[in-house]
Amino acid sequence: MSVIPENYLDLLQATTVANVATIGPKGEPQVNPVLFVWDGTSIRFSMNKIRQKHRNLVREPRIALSIVDPTSIYRSIEIRGKVKIEEDVNYHFVNAVMTKKYFGLEYNDEHPNPNLLPGEERVVVVVEPERVFVFPARADKK
Repeated sequence: MSVIPENYLDLLQATTVANVATIGPKGEPQVNPVLFVWDGTSIRFSMNKIRQKHRNLVREPRIALSIVDPTSIYRSIEIRGKVKIEEDVNYHFVNAVMTKKYFGLEYNDEHPNPNLLPGEERVVVVVEPERVFVFPARADKK
C-alpha cells in the first residue's frame, strides 16, 4: 500500500518539477529542481554522476522532495525517504522514460537524446517514500 494519499497522486503524474533536498558534506541542505517519474511505488529521477547531489546521496541517502500543484500554490506534497542509486545503462531511463513523460519524444539507442553530454555517466535515483506531508492537511481539499 502506498503512503501517498490517493487525492495527491495527480501531482506525481503531472509534468511538473520536484524540488529535491539533499544533505551537503558539511550538513548543509542543498536543493535542486528535478524532473521525475512516479512508478506507483517510488519516485525516480535521472542524475549525472558529476553533480554534488550525487555525491551527497552516495554519502547520505536521506532525501526530501517537495512538489507544488502547478494549478494551485495552496496545494503541495512533501515526500521524505531514502534512495537507492541504479546505473542508467545506455541512458535507457532518461531516454525512454523521462523524455517521453516531459517532452513526448521517443529516444532509443539508435536515436539518442541530443541533450545528453558525451561521456556523461547517468544514474537513476529511486526514492522510496517513508513519510509524506500534504498541504492542505485536510484530505477533502483539492
